[in-house]
Amino acid sequence: MTVPLVVGNWKMNGKLAESVVLAKSIVSRLKTKPANAEIAIAPPFTALAAVRDEVRNSPLKLAAQNCHWEPSGAFTGEVSAPMLSEIGCHFVILGHSERRQIFHEADDMIRKKLIAVTGQNMRAILCVGETLDQRQAGKTIDIVTTQLDNALKGLSKGVIENLAIAYEPVWAIGTGLNANPEQVREVHNCLRIHLQSGFGAASGSVVRLLYGGSVKPEIAASLTKLDEVNGFLVGGASLLAEPFLAIADAFNEN
Repeated sequence: MTVPLVVGNWKMNGKLAESVVLAKSIVSRLKTKPANAEIAIAPPFTALAAVRDEVRNSPLKLAAQNCHWEPSGAFTGEVSAPMLSEIGCHFVILGHSERRQIFHEADDMIRKKLIAVTGQNMRAILCVGETLDQRQAGKTIDIVTTQLDNALKGLSKGVIENLAIAYEPVWAIGTGLNANPEQVREVHNCLRIHLQSGFGAASGSVVRLLYGGSVKPEIAASLTKLDEVNGFLVGGASLLAEPFLAIADAFNEN
């Protein structure tokens, strides 16, 4: 059985002291009530080192929100995969809808980042998802499979063994809207079949498929009952320990 993965993406939230307090609260809660899932948190870059110190010797894993594809160079304001590996990151989020929509990150750029991350023995969380216009036009499956194909183009089967995929409908990010269970089921089943077709049944089955559209505790339980929901990428609800861990606890009920 696949161990679920629940990742808290703090985005551009949390100064140093706030980040440490939140990390400490999550670690403390996991000691008293372990989750039936692998748990990771992605604080802002400025808090990575301090949060690393809080999660050390705990089951809580450290994730980064993004990285550059080059190991070093004249890229002002960027952070490289070797830097993230050195600081102790286990996961790196790539291709988040906000990176694609606001900062115009293209599929080829994301593919290069994926190579950089897996080359440092970290695990990539690759985000895919459609806009509201694309969904209304019936293009959801075409969009997510194209994003997936472009990110994985030319990569070896071994790469996807260090990969999780987060389906993030753009229209549900920060809007309070959610894809209903049938919409999630359709996309996740399609992604699974697509992976198995492209990389073989065994390799295509080990990739964890996360849902990441404004996930809250009240919807988590219904989504964990879907066969191909193997975890969550959580935004706003991860900024408080109890709602975040309540989402992870939904896997304890299955």
